Amino acid sequence: MKKRAGLFAQIVLVATVLIALLLAGVASAAESRAIEVSAAISLKNALDTLKEIYKRNHPNEEILFNYGASGMLQKQIEEGAPVDLFISAGKKQMDELASKGLIIPGTRLDLLGNEMVLIVAKEKKDSIRSFADLAEKAHSFSIGMPESVPAGKYAKETLLSLKLWDKLEKRIVYAKDVRQVLTYVDSGNVDAGLVYLSDADGLKSAVVTATAAKGSHSPIVYPMAALKSAKHQKGARKFMEFLQSPEAANIFAKYRFKPLTGGK
Repeated sequence: MKKRAGLFAQIVLVATVLIALLLAGVASAAESRAIEVSAAISLKNALDTLKEIYKRNHPNEEILFNYGASGMLQKQIEEGAPVDLFISAGKKQMDELASKGLIIPGTRLDLLGNEMVLIVAKEKKDSIRSFADLAEKAHSFSIGMPESVPAGKYAKETLLSLKLWDKLEKRIVYAKDVRQVLTYVDSGNVDAGLVYLSDADGLKSAVVTATAAKGSHSPIVYPMAALKSAKHQKGARKFMEFLQSPEAANIFAKYRFKPLTGGK
């Protein structure tokens, strides 16, 4: 009787292990089918919303987002990160990937545009009402790092165009991405900063006091492209088509982006 009980216990143990391995295999397979998207952090709110809409119509498709500064994401891709689709906040990062033969020819397109706006901490909103007030009234100022954050590059171009760079350079607090600029200004740790219009909706106490004039910086363009290293090119292209649809354009416009596709 004891032998039978022992044999039964062994059978149950083996069965449990096999089921666990099977479930792990299924989970791994599901994970491996996910579309890996690296996207600029400024797109997070819009893309998270679009993911839910896409999932309702494609329940068997899984999308995994990796958000960050475009320059950082570019380096990850160059170092072999498993990415199917890249959406950058600037052309420079996509140009460099293209020059290294890492994107699929014919898949690159300009998806969105944006604007640069001046945001001011609530304590300074009555004294810093325009770019003209920055030189004398902003004791600290934040922008993204121009070398790796497209918003930082556009911010520097704007300050140079307005002849403010030399006056403000020593007061600048550089941020790892545009969201960090928001945090610095919102918390009052810096007096003002330059961010995308689409990010300004996330302000809690700081305010927008001015918009950078056209021509004060190069055109803001968000390009996207599928990558040659993509394991799920079909899924990536299908999601790219959705991002170009009128439905997606309406969502992007809601988050203050300027859709360049989808009939907008």
